[in-house]
Amino acid sequence: MIDLFERILLLKNSNIFAQVNTEDLRVVAEALDIEHYVSGDRVFDINGHGDYMYVLYSGKVGISTNPDPKVLDFVAELGPGDCFGEMNLLDEFPRSATAHVIEDAKIFSLEKSKLRGLIINYPELSLGMLKSLSLRLRDTTSLLKNAVLHNSNIS
Repeated sequence: MIDLFERILLLKNSNIFAQVNTEDLRVVAEALDIEHYVSGDRVFDINGHGDYMYVLYSGKVGISTNPDPKVLDFVAELGPGDCFGEMNLLDEFPRSATAHVIEDAKIFSLEKSKLRGLIINYPELSLGMLKSLSLRLRDTTSLLKNAVLHNSNIS
């Protein structure tokens, strides 16, 4: 059993909940369910409908944007503390990637209605999540800018 304190620490070190205050993290930690996956499993497939976001507790997950969910070409490899699957809960579009389990994993899941209920009851939670997502977007923008500059210098 993974205790509440460990769950809160995991969330505080995650890319989605890092900017959320500790009291709000406590209620998120209490809402998490634990799932177990073995290497070779898929947590979800591209273009699928999703009602859960995930926080990796242990193991490794690869993210693939290949249209064929069976293809193992990863744009990212995730480790403990990484969140994934959150975009679908926020924008309600189909999954933009497939999540492959690379190493046996324990993964916390948070169901969409639970997250929405928490946001309604703890509005500061959404502000912290928005700040974290904004920082991720800034990092992505910086990476794209650097890639464009790098490519223009090659030409």
